[in-house]
Amino acid sequence: MTIRNRLTWLFLGIVAVILLAAMSAVYILQVDYAQEEFQQRLRDRAEVTGYVFLEQDELRAVAFREFQRRYMRTLTNEVLQIYDDKLQPRFIEADERVKIADHILARILVEKEVYFRLGERQAIGVFYSDNQGQFIIVAAAENQSGKARLQYLITMMTCIFVGSIAVIYVAGRVFAGRALAPIAAVNDQVDRITTQDLHLRVDEGLSTEQDEITRLARTFNRMLTRLENGFEMQQTFVSNASHELRTPLTAAIGELQVLMSRQREPEHYREGVTSALHELIGLKELINNLLDLTQTEEASIAKEDLRLDELLWEARNALLPDQRRRVQIALGELPIDPEQLVIRGNRQLLSRALTNLLDNALKYSGPEQPVLVQFEFRDAHSRIRIQDQGIGISEQALPLIFQPFYRADNARSISGHGVGLPLAHRIIELHGGHLQISSALGSGTVAEVVF
Repeated sequence: MTIRNRLTWLFLGIVAVILLAAMSAVYILQVDYAQEEFQQRLRDRAEVTGYVFLEQDELRAVAFREFQRRYMRTLTNEVLQIYDDKLQPRFIEADERVKIADHILARILVEKEVYFRLGERQAIGVFYSDNQGQFIIVAAAENQSGKARLQYLITMMTCIFVGSIAVIYVAGRVFAGRALAPIAAVNDQVDRITTQDLHLRVDEGLSTEQDEITRLARTFNRMLTRLENGFEMQQTFVSNASHELRTPLTAAIGELQVLMSRQREPEHYREGVTSALHELIGLKELINNLLDLTQTEEASIAKEDLRLDELLWEARNALLPDQRRRVQIALGELPIDPEQLVIRGNRQLLSRALTNLLDNALKYSGPEQPVLVQFEFRDAHSRIRIQDQGIGISEQALPLIFQPFYRADNARSISGHGVGLPLAHRIIELHGGHLQISSALGSGTVAEVVF
């Protein structure tokens, strides 16, 4: 079932229930009013009967009947009777159409006024006392006019209900259609966008107001922007990865083909194999970096409690001895409780991230230039600041350094694949940290990690 039909039937059901409840309340109130009105008329009949008949002692039964016929409007199947306190009919003869039980008459004597039913008739019994004694006056009749009014009311409300439901259904479909028209337009526009048309956007002016439709269109456009950026990054990644993977393989294959072209001295073979081995080792390192990049996308990596200061020393010790001596670690302000330096993370990945940052600082600095590392705990955050005096990064290249395989122009002469820094960035973000790079061309680079 479409949303339009669901909205129509939901709107119709709600209105139908409300309308039915309102009409039911009107009918119940009308029934109560008709009941009270007729009971009041019966009470008036009983009081008039008592006054006319009992107060006027000389009035005979025949004369009362004539008075009733001429001056009183007779109710449908009306019955008027008077009983004495011995429960015997008096003054007006007993009506053969009804017989009132003695227990009802006795109840009237006790309660003074009682409403009850005599078959189809409604009846009232009133206790009446005058100078002749104590009497019970019973007035009963059928409320035919009330029943007719209620029947007419039911017929009228049924017609109104059916007509209202029909009108509401049509209005509901029109309303739902107009309300959902912008959504249908958004759906049609999104349906036409393919992977080759990610530059297209949904029209945000489909709705005249700043409502949910406008928000939906803006959300779609933001999603399309992310998809477009993602596809561009993926294409760039595949292109760069293909180039980076092809280069060492081509070099190794070429070296081996040269060796196999003719007979050579053993020393030449050793030099060629060493060169090919160097290219294959670089290829292995690149593949390991790519695997680590893939691993950082998984949320199910094993985590444990780790001390950041210990991880920093482990990353330094993982460097080669001649590189390790250039890394100078300085400790700043530290917390009183060492547990504040503990985070939940994967030891292997975090060590890899810190090692990559140290390796980059060393690689892009001069052979003898030191790398300054400062570790401190400030403002409830652990901070690792790695500063080098190397070639630096230009202002134009700085926003692109976290893209895999991207390398700035001034870094192409230095061996590398452009994977280490993006890998470190992903690992740190995965562990809830933040990596910020600040640099100026020719003035060195500062990498600050905050947990």
